[in-house]
Parts: sequence; C-alpha cells; structure tokens
Amino acid sequence: MSSSRTEPGGSFLAGVIRELRPKQWVKNVLVFAAPAAAGVIDERSELLHALGAFVCFCAAASATYLINDISDVESDRRHPTKRERPIAAGIVPVPFAIVLSSLLLVSGVGGAFLIRRDFGFTILAYLALTTAYTIWLKHMAVLDIISVAAGFVLRAIGGATATNVPISEWFFIVTSFGALFMVTGKRQGEQSDLGDQAGELRPVLALYTPAFLTYLRAVFSGGALIAYCLWAFSSAELHGSNNILFQLSIVPFAIAILRYALLLDQGKGAEPENLVLSDSALLIAGAAWILTYGFAIYTS
Repeated sequence: MSSSRTEPGGSFLAGVIRELRPKQWVKNVLVFAAPAAAGVIDERSELLHALGAFVCFCAAASATYLINDISDVESDRRHPTKRERPIAAGIVPVPFAIVLSSLLLVSGVGGAFLIRRDFGFTILAYLALTTAYTIWLKHMAVLDIISVAAGFVLRAIGGATATNVPISEWFFIVTSFGALFMVTGKRQGEQSDLGDQAGELRPVLALYTPAFLTYLRAVFSGGALIAYCLWAFSSAELHGSNNILFQLSIVPFAIAILRYALLLDQGKGAEPENLVLSDSALLIAGAAWILTYGFAIYTS
C-alpha cells in the first residue's frame, strides 16, 4: 500500500519538473553573452547580476511554458508526442499549473527589477512577446519565426541590461541572424517529424514549403557568418593587441554554423536545445570558439 501512495506523488513531482522545462533553460545562457563579450563577466558584481538575470529568465520562461501548455491542453492531447506533457496527460492539474505560473511570474519580474530597472523592463518585454506568441503570433507564418527568434535576442539584451553594458551593433546583428537560423531549422525539423500531420497538429507549418524554409536557412546562416566576420575584424581593430585571435575565432564559428546546418538538413532541428547538447562536433566547435574569442577579449 505504501508504494502505491508514493508513486502518484512521485509522478506529480516529476510532472511539475517536466512542465518547468529545465532543459530549455540552456537558452537562458544567452544572458552571459553580452557581459562576456564586453569583458566584464570576470567582475564579481556583474557576474552576480548575470547569474541573477539567468535565474529570473528561467522563472519567467517556465511560467510561459506553463501558460502555453494550459492554453494548448486540448490540441496537445491530439499530438503524437505533446500528449505526454504532464498537463495534457492529466498528471499536473490545470488549477495548480495556473497558481505555479503566477508565482513564477511574480518572482521573475520582481527579481528582475531588483537587479536593475532596465532589466525588469526587458523581462516584461519578453513576457509580452511570449504572450502575444501564445495568443496570436504562433499562427502567423514568418511572424512566428521572428517572434521566437526575438525571444532569444531579448535574452541576450537582458544580459546587457542586467550588467549595464552597451550592446554593439554587430553583437545584435549576429545574435538576431543566429536566432532566426535556429528557429527556421526548428520549423523544418517539426515538418519532418510530423510528416503529413504537420498542418493538422501545428497549422502554421502548412503555410511553409520546404523550399521556402531552406531559402530562409540560407539567408539567415549567411547573414550570421558575414556579420560575425565583420564583427571579428572590427573587434581586432578596436582592441589592437591579440587581433589575430579575433580573426581566428571565425574558423570555429563557421564550423559550428556549418555543422548545425548539416544537422538541420538531416531533419534533426525540431528540438535545438537537445541538438546543441548532444552533438559532440558542435560542442567541440562551440568550445573552441568560446576559448579563442574569450582569450582574445580577456588578454587584450
């Protein structure tokens, strides 16, 4: 009898954790990008602010995931994989999910304003965007891609506002094109995974042709590569010393982009957070880029 009593509790707790999407928190690492690129992440106060920003974004993002699953509960129950989500499966009751999402929203927004006022407004912009996406934008072709990519960009901007560092034009352009490239690959991966049911389970996918998504991938990946090359050469001129390292950082960056493009072409882009963390070649290229660019920034 005792085992039968603990099993539902365990299932409920595991369901709550799954609903919070801890795997998705890897996206919030973007808050460290701006202070790291500006060379201030090694300062204690700015590091603490960046860590606080990460926590606030995790809370806000988990709240939006809960809200999205509450609003999509009926359609998720007809989806081949999303029907296993705890709310859709009935493991986590909807009233509890509503209360939990409210608590996370208050914690995320309140904590953000405690860190810095501008960061608080950035979190509010992120929440407004995700709400608009849940209600309207996810049903609009092209706008759905732009809005999801904008969520990535707002994370990067949040890191800048939390640590009070200026955002360079090149940083903004590279982040934007990189996010658009990733989200386009996500849509193409979803089409591949869902097959003939894609339009029925996610209507916006019916509005995209494979050729159009391939075209967008080419545009966005090319834009990210070109913008990063210009950023690297601009950084070399700005810092003077160790300028060859900025230029050398183009190599692992290009390898990472091309490797990710290959994985997308294989139809593996539906869950980018899992793809990024599971492909060894991509992880090696990313680590090489971080080390090269980081060494250039912090030794110049």
